[in-house]
Amino acid sequence: MVYTKNKQIKDLQEGELIQDIFVVKIKKGINPYKKGFRFNLILSDSSGSSLDYTYWGSDNEEEVKQIYQKIKADSVIYAQGRVGSYNGTLQLSSDFTLFPKVLSAEEYEADFIKTSDKNLDVLFAELSQKIESINDGKIKNLLNQIFSEIGHKFKNHPGAISIHHNWKGGLLEHTLEVVEYCEKSLVLFPSLDRDLLIAGAILHDIGKLEELETTSRIKGSEIGQLAGHLVLGVSFLIGKLKESDLESLKKNKLIHLLVSHHGKIEYGSPKEAMFPEAVALYYADELSSKLSEMTNFVEESKDSTEDDFMYHRRSSKNIFLK
Repeated sequence: MVYTKNKQIKDLQEGELIQDIFVVKIKKGINPYKKGFRFNLILSDSSGSSLDYTYWGSDNEEEVKQIYQKIKADSVIYAQGRVGSYNGTLQLSSDFTLFPKVLSAEEYEADFIKTSDKNLDVLFAELSQKIESINDGKIKNLLNQIFSEIGHKFKNHPGAISIHHNWKGGLLEHTLEVVEYCEKSLVLFPSLDRDLLIAGAILHDIGKLEELETTSRIKGSEIGQLAGHLVLGVSFLIGKLKESDLESLKKNKLIHLLVSHHGKIEYGSPKEAMFPEAVALYYADELSSKLSEMTNFVEESKDSTEDDFMYHRRSSKNIFLK
């Protein structure tokens, strides 16, 4: 039997009985309860939403352990149960007769990572045009060399695990948005070095190619978890700059653009922006990520409530949905 996806997590309703397939995002431990042993999973799908799942197992601890041990992070499972709610959050639960089944790749047909609704070939052509618009031949050559190597992966890569641009092609979308915000800065402040600023915008998140990996879901790679995309991006860029005949000052400024693009030390940048182009890049990155986050939250939330406001946990505030 081949299982297919029936309903997205974001569309589930309290009280529904469901039989569907999900990706295991997080696997939690086994704990005793009044009638036996239970374990919890956090499930996900291509909607980008998550669902808490509890398997209420029997009093046979060894039997529950056997079910639990077959499940790995990234496993695709077939789960049955009733959708409930706790503190306003939907949950799925099943008793010991409806244990979750781990599926092999041949047993399901579904893509659990959402894809951009934009044409990625068109977007990548736009990025190529931005590179060609750079006047400094040495910077242009540097970018063309880099994207001749990583272009295909960059075009299809996600921009994040969650929060913003967390879909295939999200990195490309986010990068172009940052480039466009930088172009707006150049209109208001024409003294900015356009070649440097646009190059920094194009390269600022290059480290996400190593930080994030896609399996049945988007997740952090081992080196991504240990180092982060800022460090990985700077390391990648320094390696490429060693092969470049770009002037020393411009090399150092490009490095600083990547080092400082998170803006503040507490946000992960070891150096805060020290020249105007770096300030412009930081705020362009913030605008793209924050607007994407809030826009997605409004779109995903407004049809799930009749209220005008919904609480946004990450920012600890209510968001107006109308």
